Amino acid sequence: MSDMLVKLYAQEFKNVEPKLLKDGITIKKAFIGDKDTILNFIRENFRDEPIWPNECEYAMFNNPITCHIAVKGKELIGFSCYDATARGFFGPMGVRDDFRGKGVGKGLLLKSLASMKESGYAYAIIGWPAGNAVDFYKKTVFAVEIPDSPPCKSIYKNSITQE
Repeated sequence: MSDMLVKLYAQEFKNVEPKLLKDGITIKKAFIGDKDTILNFIRENFRDEPIWPNECEYAMFNNPITCHIAVKGKELIGFSCYDATARGFFGPMGVRDDFRGKGVGKGLLLKSLASMKESGYAYAIIGWPAGNAVDFYKKTVFAVEIPDSPPCKSIYKNSITQE
C-alpha cells in the first residue's frame, strides 16, 4: 500500500464528538501520566503492529503531546497519533474491536488532523495505511494515494523489516 495525502487547508474538521458524547465516549489529548496504560493498550489490542507502541511513545514525548485517546468512562477504547513516524505524518491509529463502526476512528482521525492543521500543517501524510482502511481515509478526509510510495520507498525504508 502507498502512503496517502490529505489537504488539511482545504477542509473544515467538523466536530463529531456530540454523537460520541451521547454514547459516553470522549476524545481528548493524551496525558503523559497515562503513557504506560496507553502503550499497554496498544500492545494488547494490536499485537500484529509491533512498532505502534514505539511510535505512540514518541508522540507522548512530543511537546505538545501528539497523541489523542478515546475513552468511555475510564476505559481506553482507541488512540491516534501524529508527528510520530515523521513530522507531518498521521498515524498510527487504532480502535478496540468492540467499538469499531461506531464513529470512534473517525473522531480520532478528525481530532488529530484538526490539531495538525492548527499547528500550521497544510498537508498530512497517512503513512502505510492498512488496505482495509484506504476507503475510510478516502471517504472521510478525501485522502489520495501518493504514487510510487510503498513502504520500501518511503520513510519506512529505514525499518529493519524493510531491509
